[in-house]
Amino acid sequence: MRKPVVGAAVVRDGRLLACRRTAPPAAAGRWELPGGKVEPGETPEAALVREVREELGVDVTVTGWLAGSAEIADTHELTVALATVAVWTPYPLEHDRLRWLRAGELDDVDWLEPDRPFLTELRGVLAP
Repeated sequence: MRKPVVGAAVVRDGRLLACRRTAPPAAAGRWELPGGKVEPGETPEAALVREVREELGVDVTVTGWLAGSAEIADTHELTVALATVAVWTPYPLEHDRLRWLRAGELDDVDWLEPDRPFLTELRGVLAP
């Protein structure tokens, strides 16, 4: 059984928050949705809140989940939640750059493969 990983599609004013990785070397310079592994006994929603707080220093509110999931190697499975932040002071604690992307800009960054399957649905969420 694959271990669960959660990602946050943080949306603000019709834009999606993208974060650029610094590690591991194979992922450095590529973009992702913030998030991480669900710990034993933790709900996916609680894991998402914890991971985003660790990565960006802000608290998110989960507003729903995107359809489907994506495999990460042979060991993990990613699901993605739509999320909002009440106080907008995200700071990249584990990334070197943040970008707010409109629907038409989603292809402007080099996304990590597990995040790519969610971009089609996110375009619909971001569209005016």
